[in-house]
Amino acid sequence: MTTATELLRSPWRVIVTGLLIAQCAGSACGEDALDLLTGQAASGALDGWEYFSERDVTSPADVWKLQEGILRCAGTPKGYLYTSKAYRNFTLTLQWRWPPGAQPGNGGVLVRMTGPHQIWPRSFEAQLNAGQSGDIWGLDGFSLAGPSDRVQTLEHSQFGKLTNVKKLADRERPAGEWNDCEVTAEDGAIRVRINGELVNEAHDCDAVAGRICLTAEGDAIEFRHVRLVER
Repeated sequence: MTTATELLRSPWRVIVTGLLIAQCAGSACGEDALDLLTGQAASGALDGWEYFSERDVTSPADVWKLQEGILRCAGTPKGYLYTSKAYRNFTLTLQWRWPPGAQPGNGGVLVRMTGPHQIWPRSFEAQLNAGQSGDIWGLDGFSLAGPSDRVQTLEHSQFGKLTNVKKLADRERPAGEWNDCEVTAEDGAIRVRINGELVNEAHDCDAVAGRICLTAEGDAIEFRHVRLVER
């Protein structure tokens, strides 16, 4: 039988290396990577996560179900999962997709979330909305800055002060296919990569420790390989 060492010394090394790279795509590989999707109790509670909803529900499992490594979100009622622990500097990687056959819709990843739970809490959002993935938002007064030609700020009667930075490029894959998202937070700088390409970044961000959230925004969405490396 051919050993792994022999494979790596043969022409097959290119294929083996490619498989290893593919396995790491969309995830923070390495000994320090923390897998954030590890299990779901019979009660519906997800290990390491807590739940907020815009209305009372019996269980987070009414909205979120972890099955065979895929976290399926029904989309309604609106709300979010948030990590039990707060993080300040980190690299977060995950994959998301619109379920095959479903209409692409709205979703997002919130980081450095602080303050009261609401729709939507003070945080930095890496937008995953169909056609808008890679846009970033400072929600409910979260401070951030970016290039003047791509930044807009507005006051919203429900959501407070919002700051938006438009993405540099569209790198979404077709509906039904998995996409890679990477969010790196380093003090006042936060960068967003979609499918391996830097598509947006902000500076002078609120450099605070906060929760990481996966949102339910009215549409079915799926996540997997949600991993984090603290910096």
